[in-house]
Amino acid sequence: MPLTLGVIADDYTGASDLANTLTKEGVRTLQTIGVPAADLPLPDADAVVVALKSRSVPADAAVRMALEAWRWLSGRGASHILFKVCSTFDSTDAGNIGPVTDALRLATGAAIVPVTPAFPETGRTVFMGHLFVGTVPLHESPLKDHPLNPMTDSDLRRVLERQSAGRVGLVPLATVAAGVAAVRARLDALALDGRTSAIVDAVFDQDLETIGAAAAALPLSTGASGLGLGLARALVADGRVLRQSCGDMGLAAGIDGPAAVVAGSCSAATLEQIAVAEGTMPVRRLSAEGLVTHPEAEVEAALAWARARLAYGPVLIAASDTPQSVAALQERFGRSRAGLAIEHGTAAISQGLVAAGVRRLVIAGGETSGASVDRLRLPAFLVGPEIAPGVPLLRTEGQAGAPLLLALKSGNFGGPDFFARALRMMGVEPPGGA
Repeated sequence: MPLTLGVIADDYTGASDLANTLTKEGVRTLQTIGVPAADLPLPDADAVVVALKSRSVPADAAVRMALEAWRWLSGRGASHILFKVCSTFDSTDAGNIGPVTDALRLATGAAIVPVTPAFPETGRTVFMGHLFVGTVPLHESPLKDHPLNPMTDSDLRRVLERQSAGRVGLVPLATVAAGVAAVRARLDALALDGRTSAIVDAVFDQDLETIGAAAAALPLSTGASGLGLGLARALVADGRVLRQSCGDMGLAAGIDGPAAVVAGSCSAATLEQIAVAEGTMPVRRLSAEGLVTHPEAEVEAALAWARARLAYGPVLIAASDTPQSVAALQERFGRSRAGLAIEHGTAAISQGLVAAGVRRLVIAGGETSGASVDRLRLPAFLVGPEIAPGVPLLRTEGQAGAPLLLALKSGNFGGPDFFARALRMMGVEPPGGA
């Protein structure tokens, strides 16, 4: 399989987001779940996105996972490796973006690694090294209340340097605006000064194109889907990738049957999407305390409720709750126990829905998506058209049994009507009421 771009993504929804970006830019893209088995048949692709579930694991475990993925990708000829992270740079001081970037830098032999989570299309911009979410700095956004990775500092140089072995530099917006040669010269100068990575400013899509062209000549970069956009355009422009038309690829052909939504994200966007969905489909709100104290009973009650309704249209099962309620649950049971209980519970529900015949499934939340895909043992996806910025339609590839249509949505992505929009693209029309 001739590879040009290898991507190591730190969660499943982020991997889908990046794969969606590459596909829209005409790059033939395949997403795998974990490092593929040696005997897994895969179609040819210009880019392979290896989706890991490593965003919130200890740094040493994340490094091991990333290096295993790098060995697989480099063994298949990938000329550039992108370590894909969240556009809100979810990583506390104990986090692993720095350690993984350090380890991949040593493995690839990179002198310096350009780093940017900017993705203007989704409201993520970087200026003077500070990350903005919409119009506010990261530390003033709802991400300050993230249940697993609360982000309390918008200065990414400080964030990255606190968890990295090396020093972190800056490529300011004025340098990016001066063009590809200026960015390369700045990175070279920072490397000579002993910097091992550099935050790169980006405010507009054209900045991403400049950064992508500069990064494509290097062995390694770290960033969000915006950097993937820049890399894709650079690889097409220099002829390393022949642009393809993504179309709809016929992903939905032959897949019918019941549909469902499972939500575990506690983001403001997902909470609004659930509220909107309550006007168009039956919604079952899980007891988070029940998932901790008697998970089997809570899961079975939700599945029994769903099985009674699936023949009449899509249903939504949600473990999502407000940040205040999540904080109270964590205070009572501990952050790790509460988080794992919700992950395991929603994953068991996803598995139970598929066992009940669901073939079209929308999953909201990065950790929820990761746990569900693992529980379903799905090895790979074909990446199809975009449902919303950062969220493509996916068709499962290589698993036992009938294929599924999936949408794996990061918590903050999508508009208020996202669930109905995703279901329609899967060929399902939500009913007019619950």
